[in-house]
Amino acid sequence: MPSLSSKRLATVCVAAAWLACKSDPQPGPVTPLPPPPVDPLHVPSPDWRDQILYFVMTDRFANGEPGNDDQGAGEYDPADGAKYSGGDLKGLRERLDYIQGLGATAVWLTPPVANQWWDPLVNYGGYHGYWARDFKQVDPHLGTLEDYRGLSRELHSRGMYLVQDIVLNHMANCFRYTRYDPADVSAHVVLNTGARPACGPTQAPFDQWDPTRPAHRDAHVFHWTPSIQDYGVRDQELNWQLSDLDDLDTENATVRAALRDSYDFWIREVGVDGFRVDTVFYVPQASIKDFLYATDTAHPGVVPFARSLGKEGFLAFGEGYATDLPFQDTATRKIASYLTEEATGDALLPGMLDFPLYRTTGDVFARGAPTSQLGYRMTRATTAFPRPHLMPTFLDNHDVDRFLKGGSETALRQALLFMMTVPGIPVLYYGTEQGFTEQRGAMFQKGFGSGGRDRFDTTAPLYALIRELTTLRKTHAVFRHGTPTVLRQNEARAGVFAFKMEDAGQVAFVVFNTSDEEVLLDNLPTDLAGGSGLKVLASLDPEARDVRTGADGRLSLKLPARAARVYQPSGDVVPPPVQTARVTLSNASGGTVPGDFELSGTATGVSSFRLVVDGVLAGAPLVTVRADGSWSTLVSTQGMTDSTLQHSLVAWAGEDQVLSDTWTFRVERVFTTLLTHDDPEGDDVGPTKNYHYPTDETWGVNNQGDLRRVTLLGSGNTLKLALQTKTVTTTWNPQNGFDHVAFTVYIDVPGRSGLTVMPQQNASLPVGMAWNYRLRVHGWSNALFAPQGASATDEGTPVSPTAAIEVDKNAHTVFLTLSGELFVGLSTLQGVKVYVTTWDYDNGYRPLVSTSEQWKFWGADGTTSPLVLDDTPVLTVP
Repeated sequence: MPSLSSKRLATVCVAAAWLACKSDPQPGPVTPLPPPPVDPLHVPSPDWRDQILYFVMTDRFANGEPGNDDQGAGEYDPADGAKYSGGDLKGLRERLDYIQGLGATAVWLTPPVANQWWDPLVNYGGYHGYWARDFKQVDPHLGTLEDYRGLSRELHSRGMYLVQDIVLNHMANCFRYTRYDPADVSAHVVLNTGARPACGPTQAPFDQWDPTRPAHRDAHVFHWTPSIQDYGVRDQELNWQLSDLDDLDTENATVRAALRDSYDFWIREVGVDGFRVDTVFYVPQASIKDFLYATDTAHPGVVPFARSLGKEGFLAFGEGYATDLPFQDTATRKIASYLTEEATGDALLPGMLDFPLYRTTGDVFARGAPTSQLGYRMTRATTAFPRPHLMPTFLDNHDVDRFLKGGSETALRQALLFMMTVPGIPVLYYGTEQGFTEQRGAMFQKGFGSGGRDRFDTTAPLYALIRELTTLRKTHAVFRHGTPTVLRQNEARAGVFAFKMEDAGQVAFVVFNTSDEEVLLDNLPTDLAGGSGLKVLASLDPEARDVRTGADGRLSLKLPARAARVYQPSGDVVPPPVQTARVTLSNASGGTVPGDFELSGTATGVSSFRLVVDGVLAGAPLVTVRADGSWSTLVSTQGMTDSTLQHSLVAWAGEDQVLSDTWTFRVERVFTTLLTHDDPEGDDVGPTKNYHYPTDETWGVNNQGDLRRVTLLGSGNTLKLALQTKTVTTTWNPQNGFDHVAFTVYIDVPGRSGLTVMPQQNASLPVGMAWNYRLRVHGWSNALFAPQGASATDEGTPVSPTAAIEVDKNAHTVFLTLSGELFVGLSTLQGVKVYVTTWDYDNGYRPLVSTSEQWKFWGADGTTSPLVLDDTPVLTVP
């Protein structure tokens, strides 16, 4: 059945229209809609708070002109994800019905400019658009300038808008250093002479790109620097090359003027309504300010230039890939520094992609993290960002794993509803509505990763869900313009998350259960009168119904697994019956306990009740009240190992009847060592002893995949792994605190049946082991799978909670903690088996090839040879 009640949404829309008529019994003449502009190339800016962006990688979306697919440079091959697939602007225009039908109001497309088509130094192509040769030309793979104008006119005639992705920081890779001598930047240079269609930009002044030519060096259009080695050094971040891409000197006045001229061109010639600015952290804030607001009459900043064409609210939002650990805000503050100039308080970019919220949304909905992490992130955004409603929100994109790569579809549905009910400009990455797991798969039959069929299915379940969610957002301004207040969160685990949206007297309540089991929402404050009605606007579970608050205006509900509901006050109040039953607790709330503890109190009007801990209804113990009204019970703290987490409990009498206030506590417990395995040094050479790391120097002597020691620790039925390797590196600024290695951990739980196949690794588990859980963790992913549906090619069924990750870089150790929720039924970890392997991961296990390459493991045929660099024996907890 549908995940969201379309009937409810339709009823809401009809009711809203009816109320509008009733409020004016003698309406005046209907004001006709303004006629469409004579030439819809240029239209006024919309209120961007009301927009929903659909993000398209043009080469992978739709092929409207096969004749431009292959430009004859060996750059086109739809079977190869590194090369062009054939999507173009004409194809995108032909699919606007599909995009508009989803509910999107604007299209954001990857850079359409003329690109370097093939880079032989990295064996990869520029189909994505971020390796520019000429900022003022349309790449011939995508079509012509007239094709682009046609797309813009068609969007505008539909009341839709166009956002173009742009780059200020760099151009294509045309030179690199084999060794860097800042005293002689012309030395040790390798020119990318094999690049196609040519080596070097063609547009002035960017055609002065060669550090071996004195005139080019003296022009300082580019920084003559090597690739960034340490992303924590601000000078490198601003002035060195990002992944060998030639870094523009955006503090050079000539470069600044040329960039403004280049991007004013697209506003003038195509009518672009907004820009997404790539890699802004690598550009000084002063250069961003100049690009946006310069008053140069010859080449004005893009904001005043757009205003001169009638676009008063031209949107520019930046991309700064930085995410925060739970309850931290370092990345948040860095993002905020590109929204407001610290020295003057002047506005910089109107918005920035909300990467901290992206990570926390995935952690909570896909990976089972405590919902308090999302509460913190939402609350912090309202104070850290001056324009939170202009911060584009997203669940995945072209640079990260798809949500469904490690999250379940039910988790995705919840995350989509969340995104459509909070401040920000929602961004839908193409293919999400079709359940894509391939990061840059094609939507058209002949494109890369399409599965051999067109993927424009408007009857697909996720397409239907998103269409209903966009309708919800469009129908109720409170979700577009409102301010959130977090009302309830679970500090210890997945479970209840509830917030209120308020705007201009309108109120809505959004309630989630992020757990895979039934939970209790207790004592939720609503600030409504007792007995106030709440009607369901939307839900993801069939049990949702209209409800009423209790006598004190608080709301208590049972929530099914993965429930999500949106409520709106109905305006009617029915006084609730007087509640005579009540349970009190003698223990003081908020304390710390060393382990299992006794809880006691008194009860009136009830002979028994259940004690619900952390909202979990399954297994909640039944407590019997004595004849004198007293009661006592032993509270189990098994699996509660983090002393920083606050747990909660409440007395419950069934259905929606909560009998006590919410009581909180913390648990102080320690992990003990269960087993230590010392792994041989230097055995990270694969099962045949002839594997090698990629030749890029960032691997080199680091040997990140060489396991040195694996320690299993336990506390009750919670398992912690300490994985020590030769070196822990953070070269690529990974969000999980380590890079250049992926750990795949297989876990065999006693008494459960499992599988022996090792998905996507061309291998099987050692004899005597079958996995019940498979954990895949690298610098940017953290995914846990159950064996249902697993095979040699399929990873299995995503489950949560995934591992908590900690890194001690100085000790070369990554810690992975697996919750006791995964080991239900075990009082200890005795008999649990663990098997650990290393490799690396980049939207899939990194390829293994026969001969040496910069970014691939080598020494064997990766189509059949095991993708295992180093491993442990089977480790069995004694």
